[in-house]
Amino acid sequence: MKLKWSETASRDLLSIRRYIAEDNPTAANNWIVRLRTRARNAVHAPLAGRKVPEFSRDDVREVIEGNYRIVYQVHNDHISVLTVFEAHRLIPVKNAI
Repeated sequence: MKLKWSETASRDLLSIRRYIAEDNPTAANNWIVRLRTRARNAVHAPLAGRKVPEFSRDDVREVIEGNYRIVYQVHNDHISVLTVFEAHRLIPVKNAI
């Protein structure tokens, strides 16, 4: 199974990196590595992530890394990371599936 990043998720990572880098560029890079690794690990057991409460769909799951939600959609041959955002927030409306 492969991992694909949506344009939205890629922009989310850039935004997270920029925000953290304002205070600590090294920490920003470390966070991006952590988020990418967590998403990559989801490929091995994609249904292990919990259903996204806002959607309650079997194919839309999420994993948590630190204070971030990594939301992805499970397909037959790959998972698509849809968005990455702070865990205390609900999924942004712009990312509605």
